[in-house]
Amino acid sequence: MKGKLGVSALILLFLGGLWLIAAPFAVGYQPRGAAYVDATVNDLWLGGSIAALSFVSLVIYAADALRELARRGRHSDG
Repeated sequence: MKGKLGVSALILLFLGGLWLIAAPFAVGYQPRGAAYVDATVNDLWLGGSIAALSFVSLVIYAADALRELARRGRHSDG
């Protein structure tokens, strides 16, 4: 249960980071063709950081889960 809750939280963080990246353009406070305003730069850095950290955490979690499955598979064959 804790694993599912953690993975769900990481997925929500990843999606939230992607939204922060897309928000300046989707909401329209970044003028088309203009230099990036401070709010856009902030959203891009923060959203990119959150998305990257949560993605790396998901990959580490998946690798650990696969390692655990492989370890259990080796012990059950003997």
